[in-house]
Amino acid sequence: MPTLHLLCGKIASGKSTLAKHLGVQHSAVVLSEDQWLARLYPGEIASVPDYLRCAQRIRGVLEPLVIDMLAAGVNVVLDFPANTLANRTWLVGLARTAGVPHRLHYLELDDATCRARLHARNAQGEHDFAATDAEFDLITRHFCAPGEEEGLVIEVYRP
Repeated sequence: MPTLHLLCGKIASGKSTLAKHLGVQHSAVVLSEDQWLARLYPGEIASVPDYLRCAQRIRGVLEPLVIDMLAAGVNVVLDFPANTLANRTWLVGLARTAGVPHRLHYLELDDATCRARLHARNAQGEHDFAATDAEFDLITRHFCAPGEEEGLVIEVYRP
């Protein structure tokens, strides 16, 4: 049975790296929000409101595609941040609509570790987006760790 794999973790926690690994491990199609944003909206995302506007457009396009792939028997890894209750509700809804199970992969790292990784990643210049410390703080304020009360199948990763 195909499975929808979801990722939850703060900025620079390792979600994209884990997504690639899961794609190989489960012979899954990996869809990365950062890649879609960078290719469809180059130079257009300069703020969090810009990100939210563009991300909503991508979700509207990808939602039926993901549901169709799952319904056709394809494992899917969504490298989209399942970092808020609203995002998780939308993402798990994709699996429910397709009638397949989901698994939420939660990378549980502290802010200091993620910030250090972010600085290293920004210095390398290989990631599609380079968040500032202010953006890290702003986005992290909205982070909500997943809980069992949400009815999720959660696999936790700790350093």
